[in-house]
Amino acid sequence: MRAVQVTTLEGPDAVRVAEVAEPEAQDRVLIGVATAGVSFPDLLLSRGLYQLKPPLPFVPGVEVAGTVRSAPSGSGFGPGDQVMAFTMLGGFAEVAAADAALTLPIPRTLNLEQAGGFLMNHHTAHFALARRGRLRPGEWLAVHGAAGGLGLAAVQVGRGLGAHVAAVTSTPEKADAARQAGADLAVLTTGDWASELRQLDGGRGPSVIFDPVGGDRFDASVRCLAPEGRLLVVGFTEGRIPAVQVNRLLLRNIEVVGVAWGAFLAVEPGLFQSAQHELDRMLTEGTVVPQVGHVFPLDEAGAALRTLEERRATGKVVLRVG
Repeated sequence: MRAVQVTTLEGPDAVRVAEVAEPEAQDRVLIGVATAGVSFPDLLLSRGLYQLKPPLPFVPGVEVAGTVRSAPSGSGFGPGDQVMAFTMLGGFAEVAAADAALTLPIPRTLNLEQAGGFLMNHHTAHFALARRGRLRPGEWLAVHGAAGGLGLAAVQVGRGLGAHVAAVTSTPEKADAARQAGADLAVLTTGDWASELRQLDGGRGPSVIFDPVGGDRFDASVRCLAPEGRLLVVGFTEGRIPAVQVNRLLLRNIEVVGVAWGAFLAVEPGLFQSAQHELDRMLTEGTVVPQVGHVFPLDEAGAALRTLEERRATGKVVLRVG
């Protein structure tokens, strides 16, 4: 089969499409891949910067959508079923394998491109906001990187949880994308965004800040939170992993909260199904409408990863495989 391989840890320019053996089922669901989501972990894996460090060469790809080829007895799936799955590795290929517990029927509201890029971003956003951030209806949520795939998912999931949402973006075009996805207002990083966030909720500031950026953005966000606010550490796309002066947490009664959805599935496997139940409600209501911004063929996987690395993505980046 054709698959994208990482053979050296040199990032997007070093990935290549090659002929490789199909994965063995080993009690997993085998999926003929139609689309695969391109996520920040894929980019980090291509540079050897992710906590998971598979031996070279390997096939990246954390999530897919496609058609079941075979499935374990009792899994609830059979050949021909249309599914989406969290694979962690191996998704950038014509055939991928996934645990049945991390495989779901494609909701009727999603097309294959939306389904291929749904799980990583929307489950991360739901885990961050509902579980780790304890976001409540009526609170103000601020989302950094709000026009990327993960940011737009957080905007929509936040609205689905009943919050007001302020999107923080770098350009007017990205601000428009965030507003179209449901943000109540957009704040540009070219201005004094921190002061604007502090004015939210009658001058209290946001109760929750969703931060996949890190670096200087994190430092300023600590000073924006409302009393008893929660700053969610989701990633570090800026590059610098920040540190926090804990006296600020003490004096202002605020929290800095880590978010690692994939790792937590090993702690609480039932989270996958329960979160999807809530996300299905949001899909049915129309609060969550996955935004696909860029679709690349499999042969251009390097360009897809580069779009993420250069922070040019508006909406989810997806590979068209089959």
